[in-house]
Amino acid sequence: MKDLHVVADQALELPATPYQARHFIDGAQSYSADGRTSDRVSPSHGVVVSRAALGGTAETEAAIRAARTAFDDGRWSRLSGKERGTILMKVADLIEKNEERLALIETLESGKPISQARGECGGAADLWRFAASLARTSHGDSHNTLGADMLGVVLKEPIGVVSIITPWNFPFWILSQKLPFALAAGCTCVVKPSELTPSTTAMLAELLIEAGLPAGVCNIVLGHGDPVGTLMSRHEDVDMISFTGSTAVGKRITKAAGDTLKKVALELGGKNPQVIFPDADLEGAADAVTFGIYFNVGQCCNSSSRIIVHEDIAEDFVARVVALSKKVAFGNPLNPETQVGAIVSAEHREKIDGYVKAAQAEGAEVYLGGDALTVPGLSDQFYQPTVVRGVTPDMAIAREEVFGPVVAVLTFRTLDEAIALTNDAHYGLSAGVWSENVHTCLAFARRAQAGTVWTNTWMDGFPELAFGGMKQSGQGREIGSYGFDEFLEVKSLVMRVGRTRAPWVKSA
Repeated sequence: MKDLHVVADQALELPATPYQARHFIDGAQSYSADGRTSDRVSPSHGVVVSRAALGGTAETEAAIRAARTAFDDGRWSRLSGKERGTILMKVADLIEKNEERLALIETLESGKPISQARGECGGAADLWRFAASLARTSHGDSHNTLGADMLGVVLKEPIGVVSIITPWNFPFWILSQKLPFALAAGCTCVVKPSELTPSTTAMLAELLIEAGLPAGVCNIVLGHGDPVGTLMSRHEDVDMISFTGSTAVGKRITKAAGDTLKKVALELGGKNPQVIFPDADLEGAADAVTFGIYFNVGQCCNSSSRIIVHEDIAEDFVARVVALSKKVAFGNPLNPETQVGAIVSAEHREKIDGYVKAAQAEGAEVYLGGDALTVPGLSDQFYQPTVVRGVTPDMAIAREEVFGPVVAVLTFRTLDEAIALTNDAHYGLSAGVWSENVHTCLAFARRAQAGTVWTNTWMDGFPELAFGGMKQSGQGREIGSYGFDEFLEVKSLVMRVGRTRAPWVKSA
């Protein structure tokens, strides 16, 4: 710990009382009928920071019923794109206005640094604004080459009621990758945030009310995956599920949705490589690798948890990453200087440590870190920045999602070997390549099995560009026009012009 940059000072005060998170059903905020609640203890500070209503079957049924009624009566689905877009723009303005209170509770519940929470919560407004633009510009197609007496029109219509289930690592950002696009399409929604980080989603209800969203169009149920998420996945009145989380849970949701054949969109796990060639800008690449593994405490589906570096530069490159890792500010997430905060739970911290210890037992070398970290005056729910080298492709740390501040280093000799290592995974969410040779970058990008490929950068994203994975990293896309289309059904309208159809039944 003495070689690390640890921040213990606290710049912001803890709230005097826990935030009270409530359901939002048919336009009204409410507690559970049975009065049950769930407390969230800050992983950094060890105190209760929020108390959320704990929903069950009754609340979930009511929310789905409200969404179904709101969709079927057309109060939202039959509005013009301009009317829907106007409300989404108001929500975006309110998000920016409330950025600080959203960011504070997200930091307290998740353990992420306040600076990153501000970027996530405030930056989400851009997703709402882009979705608003799609509400106004969405259109189908016409076909006037079908013959003089025929006209074909392809319509795009909202799919219906959408269940949205979001994770704990980016609760407000991932919600904003889904909800505004579903609303822009004309769908109605039922949302379940993670029980670990429910509050920013609950706060959004206040902003939706203020923006004038009609009652029942968006409903929020707080609670556990079972029964809330299970019912949202199986219910016959739900037309689509949009889920972000682990691949294991995504598979269960797909099975649950099978009985009603509802559409399923999944954004799941990743084991994302950054491939470093000898001619790369090593200083820039090392900084990007360091950012990619420690951002959001490594609890990120896009975490660059695999580094595949050419053997000629491996020693030098790993030394650069280690040197930068020692300068990254770990510690109190309520200090704006902090770059890496606490692990979301003690159980998850132990899971991370288990991967590191198993790699050691299999012969890998822990070059930096490899253990829990206690920050003075705070909890022991932190984990040291960890670099593991001498990793082979068969090790669990090279194949499974660690979801923590741990990077595994592998080496390669040729482009073909680098691509083979990249694709040797069940996942295919994102990948990166570092080289000054554009031909190397293009060859890699075309052959890498990943939904996003970054060249000479990492984790740059824009609302205009679709996001999603291949293989067991999911199905479907989010954001961009492709993500918007996920919430639409295509209908063909075939029209005959004039009474030109010859009779099928001949008159006597």
